[in-house]
Amino acid sequence: MGKLNNHYQIGFRFFIFCIGLLIMAFGLDLLIIADLGVTPWDVLHIGLFKQIGLTIGSWSIIVGFFVLGISAIIMRKIPKIGAYLNMLLVGLFMDMFLHFLSNVEMTSIIEKIIVLILGIIINAIGMGIYISAQLGAGPRDSFMLAVTSKTGWKISHVRRGMEVIVLIIGWLCGGPVFIGTIIFVLSIGTLVGIALPLCQSFTNKFLKKFEKNREEINRGASL
Repeated sequence: MGKLNNHYQIGFRFFIFCIGLLIMAFGLDLLIIADLGVTPWDVLHIGLFKQIGLTIGSWSIIVGFFVLGISAIIMRKIPKIGAYLNMLLVGLFMDMFLHFLSNVEMTSIIEKIIVLILGIIINAIGMGIYISAQLGAGPRDSFMLAVTSKTGWKISHVRRGMEVIVLIIGWLCGGPVFIGTIIFVLSIGTLVGIALPLCQSFTNKFLKKFEKNREEINRGASL
């Protein structure tokens, strides 16, 4: 029965993980639709594409594996399966949402700013939800958590520092930087720092309630 309950818990964590990635992907698509600047990591990917070639998507995967490798070295353990699923599922989810949002056009700068802000907030919430499932964070988030774990620095400070460094490297490589990129850099660290502990607390409470309900059902079935 213990193994069965464990399977149920893993299934529930995977559900939370996928919901978080869906929300995060939707937030990233809102940033694209707002058309006020890409994220610092995409600035880097585009800059590397301009300097070396390949494709932007290829550089996203290459950089992802490189960052994941550094995280594994810092933490001295192999990343969880969720880290690899993140690289695959986020792209698929983004393509899915963009298919439905492809005809959406912003007609004013106010609309674009509103959509940009919503995109950043939704992205941070999705990030907090999927990480709270504890099935493994994506490459960039794994690095953020690894640095936070080893240094004791606040998540908001680590995240903001990461984004600034990546943005500078991407800009030096010729990647595009616009006002939305700057807003993202200045706000994402704080938002993730707020969202992650709240989402983790909610997920932990939900899992405890889920396990309690399963135990009550099992006791009832054994009577």
